[in-house]
Amino acid sequence: MFVNLPVKDLNRSIEFFTKVGFEFNAQFTDETATCMVIGDNLYAMLLVEEKFKSFTNKAIPDASANASSLVALSVNSREEADSIADRALDAGGKPTNDPADYGFMYTRSFQDLDGHHWEVFHMDPSAVQGQ
Repeated sequence: MFVNLPVKDLNRSIEFFTKVGFEFNAQFTDETATCMVIGDNLYAMLLVEEKFKSFTNKAIPDASANASSLVALSVNSREEADSIADRALDAGGKPTNDPADYGFMYTRSFQDLDGHHWEVFHMDPSAVQGQ
């Protein structure tokens, strides 16, 4: 899966997400875009706004003021959710919601430098039906 996100300053976004703990695929990186590796077969393409506009006729909303999507990232533990969210906040991200503990699921959230809403959560696999 590739999630495409518009960014105002590509280098600033790369610096931010590097501090959060992500790596980038240099093969798909130039001055207009980068491929952020999130996991196996899971990537975020960070595209400068002009490049992003070449893929859609829709206007790019101000993500810091308008919610158009929530990027939810499943992790292996509550501690990993805390670690990722804390690194994002330390790197200049903004808090979105308070941590939420639903017993079977724990979630942390933050906004990246462009206002995109990220949810980092851990769900107890035994709570999922059929597991």
